[in-house]
Amino acid sequence: MPVKISVFIAASLDGFIAREKGEIDWLTSIDDGGEDYGYMEFISSVDYLVMGRHTYEKALSFGAWPYSLKKVIVLSTGTPTVPLELSGKVEVLNRSPREVVNLLSERGSQHVYLDGGKTIQLFLNEGLVEEMTITTIPILIGKGIPLFGPLLHDVKFHLIESKYFMNGLVQNK
Repeated sequence: MPVKISVFIAASLDGFIAREKGEIDWLTSIDDGGEDYGYMEFISSVDYLVMGRHTYEKALSFGAWPYSLKKVIVLSTGTPTVPLELSGKVEVLNRSPREVVNLLSERGSQHVYLDGGKTIQLFLNEGLVEEMTITTIPILIGKGIPLFGPLLHDVKFHLIESKYFMNGLVQNK
């Protein structure tokens, strides 16, 4: 069975996933009323996360590692530090998206969660993203790190579901 590659991410109304230096203060200030927007159901279906170095470093800054039960691959041309407590849970690779998918397929992975703007863009350009869940936050931040960037070709998707939440967020799958 081929590996399913999914994106589950929030973006501002103007299409940014973070401010220019990676700050997500605009995202963490949302009053969610205890709603998880389907995240727990999604993350429970995932066996690997693949993210870029900047996303990895942002996750490290949260204090407690948010992916304790998942294996994480960090794509990087450098050598980001992996804390001792994450040894065996976090692996740093310098491989193409297709090479990563082939490796995870060999390891028996069934569902991969992609995170980080550049990483998502790389996998989209290779035609490897099967499903995206994008929650739009009703805020304009003006500039920042875009969810999408230049593509080599059109990438078509079909809307599966659209949800509106009482706090004004809209989620499209």
